[in-house]
Amino acid sequence: MEAILTRSQEAAAKANAWNEYFIAEKQNYVRREEVMYNIMYFDEATKSHTYQEKNAVAMRYSSTIKGKPGINGFPLYIALHGGGQTLMNEQQYEHMKTRYLDSIENGIYVACRGIRETYNTHFNPESYPLYDRLIQNMILFHNVDPNRVYLMGFSAGGDGVYGITPLMADRFAAVNMSAGHHNGISAVNYMNTPILLQCGDDDTAYDRHLETARYGERLKDLQQEWPKGYVHKVYIHVKKQHAINERDQTRSRQLIWQNSGDWLTGNETKIVPENTNAIDFLCEYTRKPIPKTIAWNLSTRAPLRLTDSFYWLKVDTAMASGCIYASLDTGNNTVTIDTKGISKGCVQVMLNWDMIDFDKPVTFVVNGNSRQEKITPSIDVIEATTKERGDVNFQFSAIAKVGLSSQ
Repeated sequence: MEAILTRSQEAAAKANAWNEYFIAEKQNYVRREEVMYNIMYFDEATKSHTYQEKNAVAMRYSSTIKGKPGINGFPLYIALHGGGQTLMNEQQYEHMKTRYLDSIENGIYVACRGIRETYNTHFNPESYPLYDRLIQNMILFHNVDPNRVYLMGFSAGGDGVYGITPLMADRFAAVNMSAGHHNGISAVNYMNTPILLQCGDDDTAYDRHLETARYGERLKDLQQEWPKGYVHKVYIHVKKQHAINERDQTRSRQLIWQNSGDWLTGNETKIVPENTNAIDFLCEYTRKPIPKTIAWNLSTRAPLRLTDSFYWLKVDTAMASGCIYASLDTGNNTVTIDTKGISKGCVQVMLNWDMIDFDKPVTFVVNGNSRQEKITPSIDVIEATTKERGDVNFQFSAIAKVGLSSQ
C-alpha cells in the first residue's frame, strides 16, 4: 500500500499548513495584544491564553531589537533576573533588561519578569506554557529563527535556567546558567542542549559554588555514556562571590579554574584566563530540532505545558516516571527505543519524510524486540502538529504508537 502523501506532496502540505497557521495566529487578537503590551496571561484551570482573564497568571517582559536578522530570522535571547522569594524582583528585573544587551550585535533580547515572588519565580507551573507562547509570538511577529532561541539567567534566574531547560529542552539551541542552584533537577534531558555553567568559587550561599561544579560532573558522566551529546562547559570564577563577569562586551578574559572537577575535589588545577561572555557561548550553537538520539526523563516534565511532545516523541502526561532513550536511523528506516523504569504504556513517534521513507516499512526496536509497520502519512497530522507546536521545524505527517516495556 503506497503512502498517501509523497515527499513532494508532504512538503507542499507542510508549507500550506504553516502559511495558514501563520496568517491565522497573526490575526489572533489575544496574541496581538500580548505583543503590543509585552504581557502574557495563562489560566491554569482552563489551560488557555486569554487577555486579562480573571484567574490568569501574568508574565511581563521587555524586548529590544538590535541589528539585522540572519537568513532565517533573528536569534532570540531570553534572560531571567535574580531575586526569587524577596521584594527585590522588580529591581532585578529592571537590571536584567540591560545586563547582557551590550554583548549582542544582532538579535532580540527579552527580559522576563518572574510570575510570583517565590524561590521558583521563573519556573512556577504556569511559566512553561508562557515561555512556549513567548517563543511562538516572537516567531510570528518578530521574525525569530526558532533554531536560535537561547536562555540565560543570573542568581534566581540561574535557578530558572536549571528549572526550565530540562522540561522544554526541545525549544533551546543552548543555555547559560550563572550563579544559580539546580535544586536537584535531573540532567538527563540536556542530551541535545549545550549548557554553560558559571559561578564564583566563593559563592557559598546554598553551596552554589560546589553545586555548580557537581552538576558539571553529572553532565561529564552522561557525556562519557553518550559522547555525541551533553555538550557543556563549567567556569568557576577565581576569587569571586555572587557577582561574576559573564557579560563583558569587551570580552576581557576572566580568571577561572581550568578543571572544575579537580577544583571540586581539591586536586591541583591551573588558573587560566577565559572569555566567559555568555552570549559568545550561546552563539556557537544552533538547535537540531530532529536529533538522531533523544534522552527523556519523564519525571522532568512541565504539567501545564500545552504539548505532550518532546522533539519527535510524545507521551501522555500520566506517564511521569522512567526514562526513554530513542534513536533514529534514517538510512535503515529504523527507530530504536530503550527504556528504564517503565513497565507499560506507549510512546507516540512522530515522523515525516525527512526522517524515514514512507514507501518502506519502518522497523521499531523496543528494548531489543523488533517489529515492522507500514506507516501512512496524512495532511491531518501535519495540520495538528503545526498548530500544537507553532514551530515550522516540528511539522510531522505521521504518528506511530509504540508499546513500551522494561527489560
